[in-house]
Amino acid sequence: MVKNVIFDLDDTLLDFDRGEVEGVKAILKENGVTDIDLGFKTYLKINQNVWENIEAGADRQPLLDTRFSKTLARLGITANGQELEKKYRMMINRNFYTLAGAEQLLDKLKASGVQLIVGSNGVKQTQMQRLEGSGLIHYFNRFFISEDIGFSKPDTRFFNAILNASDDITAKNTIMVGDRLQSDILGAANTGIKSIWFNPKHNANNFSYSPDYTVDNYADILKIVL
Repeated sequence: MVKNVIFDLDDTLLDFDRGEVEGVKAILKENGVTDIDLGFKTYLKINQNVWENIEAGADRQPLLDTRFSKTLARLGITANGQELEKKYRMMINRNFYTLAGAEQLLDKLKASGVQLIVGSNGVKQTQMQRLEGSGLIHYFNRFFISEDIGFSKPDTRFFNAILNASDDITAKNTIMVGDRLQSDILGAANTGIKSIWFNPKHNANNFSYSPDYTVDNYADILKIVL
């Protein structure tokens, strides 16, 4: 029986993509980029590489501080990456968008007596502020954020921090829900925790590991958990 559900936040419950598009494009415009679509595609490639390195164990902040300067450099513009990262962080802190149906899912799970746990890679202040602003924070009993823990998903030490937090949280009675195979699903598998891959975009799984369940909607998550 599932007693605990660990939820990833970005693009699992919170609409990170919407806030990211708005924030990145605003910074590109402010720095003189004329082809915004090209600039955004360039940023996405660089940002993907940044997060792959972070998930592999690299130090977070130095990498984040380079993603805008590297993006703009490829577009022929010199900029202070650290300052732009601070400005972007302020924008993201105010990204309170949620995915349609997220609140209803959490409401039904909470009413059923399931303990809801945040398990997110990110900056603690940002994630907590977004949970507060989105109105979702009261659904959760515990919060585990990589900056606070010191390790990022898929590192098993991130998941072990959750399992070691309380006697009522075990690998057998807990399930992980997330949108990223490389972090949420792999990390859960390596820790013996079952997983649900939330995949509304129907992305292909090109990795050697697989989730226990794959869903493209919240109704299926509810059925699996309950």
